[in-house]
Amino acid sequence: MNTLKKFAIGLAALALPSVASAEEYRLGLITPPPHQWTVSATEAAAEIKEKTDGRVDILLFPSGQLGNESQMLQQLQTGAMDFAFFTLGEFANRDPNYGIFLAPYLVDDVAGARELLKGPTAQKLLDNMSNFGLVGFGWGMAGMRIIVTGPKVEKIEDLKGKKIRTIPFAPELAFWEALGAAPTPMPLPALYDAFANGQVDGMQIDVEGTWNTKYYDHAESIIISNHMMFPMAAIGSGRKWQSIDEKDRAVIDEVFARKLDEMVGKYAEIDAKYKADLETTDVDVTTVGREWFGPAIDAWYEDWRVKAPMLVELEAETKK
Repeated sequence: MNTLKKFAIGLAALALPSVASAEEYRLGLITPPPHQWTVSATEAAAEIKEKTDGRVDILLFPSGQLGNESQMLQQLQTGAMDFAFFTLGEFANRDPNYGIFLAPYLVDDVAGARELLKGPTAQKLLDNMSNFGLVGFGWGMAGMRIIVTGPKVEKIEDLKGKKIRTIPFAPELAFWEALGAAPTPMPLPALYDAFANGQVDGMQIDVEGTWNTKYYDHAESIIISNHMMFPMAAIGSGRKWQSIDEKDRAVIDEVFARKLDEMVGKYAEIDAKYKADLETTDVDVTTVGREWFGPAIDAWYEDWRVKAPMLVELEAETKK
């Protein structure tokens, strides 16, 4: 064998360990590709791949391709899936304390939400993801919640009996029931067609989703209420996490936490942009405050301070 061939074989042998140690991981989320959650996940995955020299290659599966959140949670717990960006529904239904971020008018705006999501109560809930067999990396969010309806809505009484699409977890369902509406859970990918054909009369949503998915095409009213924040948890499978090299785990942890905080910070600008876009449509866009909802909000707090004791801790943080 000549010297040049021996040298080439030697180089190939040296390269083999890094190739063998590279692994593909799956990250599931329910949001479509244009949504900021998916955009941020894509950016984080690219940075993690670069900083781990390709050893951690995270593949994204948006729009519920890997199932709904209940199905994906089972996959995470068994190690069949690796990472996810989740709403709070699956956690709040198992531990009411995870629903406290949905307290109506807990914060005034995205800036207030960003502070709470970096605070001690949020960190405690993140640490407690281990109770579900998960690792928590940080909190993101979608924009502040608004109301989009097919029938025209001017006052709170107009919502009575209306089928409002919600996420199926108790704090949100209780809020809409207190308003006399009929909360109607359904998967996000099914919402556009359901709204178009009248299966639901409206939705609790954000301005970003309303514009990008064109829900306004079938709406008569858009109520800019900003009545709730809508957090998202970035999580990983506890089973798979232990199999990842410690140095790579540190990279994943740092990148996810930073990208999530950046995501939340962007939402003030995102909300303002899409609100302005929606105001260019033919749909009636109205801004309302807490008083528009009447006594239902105070009743909600009285009930959920008992059901979810950590709500009191979170409220105390807003008063500091």
